[in-house]
Amino acid sequence: MAGHENGSILQFAPFQIHVDEGFWHRLSSLKLNELGIDDSPIPLTGFYAPCFDSRTSNPFNLFTESLPPEPSEQSLIPAISHGNRNRCPVPGILYNTNTLEGFKALDKQSLLKAEAKKIWEDIHSGKAEEDSAVLSRFLVISFSDLKKWHFRCSIAFPALVLDPPATVVDLRPASQCFTEEEAESLSAACNEWRNSSSTTDAPFFLVSIASNSCITVRHLKDWEACQRDGHKLLFGFYDPCHLPDNPGWPLRNFLSFIFVRWNLKKVRFLCYRESRGFADLELSLVGEASISVPQGWKDHQHMPHAVGWELTKERKPKLRLIKLATSMDPTMLSISAADLNLKLMRWRALPSLDLNTLYATKCLLLGAGTLGCQVARLLMAWGVRKITLVDSGKVAMSNPLRQSLYTLEDCLNGGEFKATAAAKRLKLIFPGSEAEGVVMAIPMPGHPVPTDDENKVLEDCRRLHDLVDSHDAVFLLTDTRESRWLPTLLCSNANKITVTAALGFESFLVMRHGAGPLRSVEIESVDALATKIGNTSLRDTDGGQRLGCYFCNDVVAPVDSTANRTLDQQCTVTRPGLAPIASSLAVELFVGILHHPFGIYAKAEFANAIVSGSTEQPLGILPHQIRGSLSQFSQMTLVGHSSNSCTACCNIVVSEYRKRGMEFLLEAINHPTFLEDLTGLTELMKSASAFELDWDNETDIDDECLEI
Repeated sequence: MAGHENGSILQFAPFQIHVDEGFWHRLSSLKLNELGIDDSPIPLTGFYAPCFDSRTSNPFNLFTESLPPEPSEQSLIPAISHGNRNRCPVPGILYNTNTLEGFKALDKQSLLKAEAKKIWEDIHSGKAEEDSAVLSRFLVISFSDLKKWHFRCSIAFPALVLDPPATVVDLRPASQCFTEEEAESLSAACNEWRNSSSTTDAPFFLVSIASNSCITVRHLKDWEACQRDGHKLLFGFYDPCHLPDNPGWPLRNFLSFIFVRWNLKKVRFLCYRESRGFADLELSLVGEASISVPQGWKDHQHMPHAVGWELTKERKPKLRLIKLATSMDPTMLSISAADLNLKLMRWRALPSLDLNTLYATKCLLLGAGTLGCQVARLLMAWGVRKITLVDSGKVAMSNPLRQSLYTLEDCLNGGEFKATAAAKRLKLIFPGSEAEGVVMAIPMPGHPVPTDDENKVLEDCRRLHDLVDSHDAVFLLTDTRESRWLPTLLCSNANKITVTAALGFESFLVMRHGAGPLRSVEIESVDALATKIGNTSLRDTDGGQRLGCYFCNDVVAPVDSTANRTLDQQCTVTRPGLAPIASSLAVELFVGILHHPFGIYAKAEFANAIVSGSTEQPLGILPHQIRGSLSQFSQMTLVGHSSNSCTACCNIVVSEYRKRGMEFLLEAINHPTFLEDLTGLTELMKSASAFELDWDNETDIDDECLEI
């Protein structure tokens, strides 16, 4: 017997523990997406196998699959399968706290005792005889700092303490304990046990030695049958330890089980180890332990003392600190960090937040100036990944101070195109962004097109039509009124979510456009578009009047507003704080539409005036228009219904566009009065001009009455 004197205390080698990075990634995903502030215990599955190298122990492993899958993954990830010779599954439990203080305050001894009690109950109930892996159950406590990707944890393998402890009678290599015939039979029996899918991951077993030197490996439940046959028995277990003088940790609870179950005071055991997938009797150990009767163990209600926390070399409880940020791909790290705030919203403040819809929604931003830059960044903050910016301008020296996506470098050599420069900057800010820049001018009514340029302008019209069709939401962020006309028409035609933000010097307008006038949108069904953009429904609640668009309150068609303007009129001159306010409201309005059950058909809502029979949505009210003034530090919500004479969204205009297409657009662009004539605004203005006030020259002195 090497390294032990007869009668010395039997020493057990602790598990060597390996926690795969994937385990922490899965835990962080579970915490953010499913658990939130729920700190209930989480079931775990650990894995180990017999030692297969004389130089090192086989570790106890925690992998990605050690944690339960998220509900969305359950159909994709198969359940933990049995029959893997290199992965004997062991049940465990995880206590993951919400705060570092909570982690430090955990009562480790109470938690260890609770898990040890489960082992004690499994031994007395007979469960350990049927499923011996429960003898090695384990415990993990942790705290996950998801902002820094730091994880703290401690791990324990509860072991029932024999008091007095077991002593060594004999311990030597297995090759010295058997005849040549027995050794050959034992190797064959162990190899057969390990090669069978039904037994390969059963870590505790019986080795039955018949009088004719024939050896078989049997289940623990066959003990009584082996006794009747008069066979000599060894109690075998998969030993992850490689040391020649010490058995591994699983033997501790196995000895307790053997004593309680069969009242044996002398136990011969086999520490089964392998080499190259076969039994290695030189590396395996055979020993005999003597067990004195522990006080109180005959009483089922008596709970033995337990140990088992992983210790440092100084014999102090070991605290593991895992820093994943240093090993993570920066792009993946930025994506995880960007999602953190949104996922934390779902824990408590906004459980109904639909991140999948936000991730999938494609947003088209028309204008990459002061408003466009702000809106793009805020959309990314809400989780929108797919952003297309349209602008024909270049970055000027005056832009970077007000337009947050540009720097001085973008202004050099004549300036980069705003659309492409903004898209590049969005990807630098957030590598997970799918931003695209499109350089093109938006054709405008009131800006006649020379014959030679007609084809180019019509190509721009077609391109804008395709862009609107391929996106789910459109933001009108240009700085002239007429540049919003064609996008408004196209959005009305396609029933797209449309949000307008417009600035004055110290006032702003933010509004959502109502649905288009023609419900027969060219899609297969209402559900097709509803599926495309998540919760945005195409249902109309009561067939009432539509909400208006940006042009519904106008009595004139949009015309050229850029001609004959002084420098202060040519530039967008506004108070610097105005654009961030308007941009924020525009994005919040958009998110509100996405989360409203009626989407673009939602009625206008006002504070403290929720429509009868409806309830306020989790994100609050969904107004139609928001008008604000910085000079008064005021803001108000208004509603404006659609107009039958609107030059952009009325039935007549949309129908004409569907019938005549590009021909219609070219006529609207080239002829200033075309839209007014088509919609009846010309007649309306004539009627208004013909309306005169007749002032009666005769004054009634008695009552000074005024007749109109």
